[in-house]
Amino acid sequence: MCVTIDATLDVEIDRDACMGSGNCVWEAIGVFELDDDGVAAVVDVAAAPEDKVIAAARNCPARAIRVRRDGVELL
Repeated sequence: MCVTIDATLDVEIDRDACMGSGNCVWEAIGVFELDDDGVAAVVDVAAAPEDKVIAAARNCPARAIRVRRDGVELL
């Protein structure tokens, strides 16, 4: 799943890699949620500041979150 905001920030979750720790849900409140399978999903990229989204990706223990801006991978 890949979600884009203002055509500049893309957030993608590798559902196969996600272990459902919930760190992203806590780090970027409103951006991520755990679905019925206990796997992270992007809900609303605009719900938290960009730095929080990047911190969520940085703190993912499974490294399952990728963040890109204008096609350039940040994490």
